Amino acid sequence: MSRAGIVTVVGKPNAGKSTLLNRIVGEKLAIVSEKPQSTRDRIVGIRTTDDAQMVVLDTPGLLNPRYELHRAMRTTALRALADADVIVYLADATERTPVPLGEAADLDSPPRAPVVTVLNKVDAIRPAERLELREALPDARFVSALTGEGVDELLAELEAALPEGPFLYPEDEISTAPVRFFVAELVRETALEQLDEELPYSVACEVEEFREGQTPLYIRTVLYVERESQKRILIGAGGQRIREIGRIARRKIEQFVGTNVYLDLWVKVLPNWRKSDRALRRFGYRLHDDPSA
Repeated sequence: MSRAGIVTVVGKPNAGKSTLLNRIVGEKLAIVSEKPQSTRDRIVGIRTTDDAQMVVLDTPGLLNPRYELHRAMRTTALRALADADVIVYLADATERTPVPLGEAADLDSPPRAPVVTVLNKVDAIRPAERLELREALPDARFVSALTGEGVDELLAELEAALPEGPFLYPEDEISTAPVRFFVAELVRETALEQLDEELPYSVACEVEEFREGQTPLYIRTVLYVERESQKRILIGAGGQRIREIGRIARRKIEQFVGTNVYLDLWVKVLPNWRKSDRALRRFGYRLHDDPSA
């Protein structure tokens, strides 16, 4: 009998959730950045083996909301917890013993699904520190999403915990999101790599046009910031920075879609979009007061 179900990965910002999702699926679906809060929406990855299908939800980091974007990110994470058949609570081993999931997520009641506590980045701690953590958390699993250490054992355990039933998606699918979503994420990831300080958190990305059926594939994408001063930083002197972002992002997109791409990249100002319900809905975020959220 086959097994299929939803595995939700939750944890604080920068715990390595996106790296783990990419490792599980075997493809780069979620952007990876050293900067926290890089994942803003739920990313769905699908791992299918001969007798099991795991639908993996990578969620925004658990944080205390300071404005509407944060509240939308928290809503997404809590919704994914409610949908889960199994929950992976991922914590950074270099930060030592994590608080319980209920405290980290500020939950009113325990989640319905079983919770597997997983300590990531164990490749970055000393053997003595591992021993201390194993003594403090005997039921935790130890992995490195970066190197793959312990991931196969974790996957076997998660697959065994899925409910019996038919596959939820065709066997060759690796995600439910459209290509346009991943294009926008790859452009945003490249901007994160090029920018410092607070500006990365003020950047949103939207694909305005995606012309299929021609070579090269034409994609018009807009990076939105909140102030004119941020736009000048993003464009750079003589347009040098935005050209570099476009050049690197185009290579990533071409690798993802498997064809040549003409990336038409623009920068526009959308004042205070992180605090605007209307803007967040435009970019596809689920808000805390949405009936479907």
